[in-house]
Amino acid sequence: MTVPSQPVDNARLAYALARVGLGLNIALHGLFRLPQLTAFAAGMRDSFDKSPLPPSWVYAVSLVIPVAEAVIGLLVLLGVEVRRVLVAGTLLMLLLIGGACSAQNWNAASIQMTYLAFYVVLIATAHHDHLSVDAWRRTRRAG
Repeated sequence: MTVPSQPVDNARLAYALARVGLGLNIALHGLFRLPQLTAFAAGMRDSFDKSPLPPSWVYAVSLVIPVAEAVIGLLVLLGVEVRRVLVAGTLLMLLLIGGACSAQNWNAASIQMTYLAFYVVLIATAHHDHLSVDAWRRTRRAG
């Protein structure tokens, strides 16, 4: 990665720090769940007892969620395909919000709305992305 000739402005720095923070949070959600994947999925299935969703669907989706979190989180953290990955993260949050609401878990849905807001703000301000793998690739292509 080349060192910029001028200092990074506050908006670019803030964007990078917010992106790294979200990426770290989401990646660790997934990475720490992976070693106990079946226990996580079984716990999710049990917590959806009030939901009209079939338990087998909840279990199957719960096996995929930690993998998606780990991949999305790591890519956001590094800044790889930022826009696409942020959209994928937003779609994951919409899935989680739908599930939480179907189980009438309003606290979880509220927390997930915060993540959703974080994702969409990063998408809306993606033009400030200058400290990432994507930015490094753009600089190499232009140079």
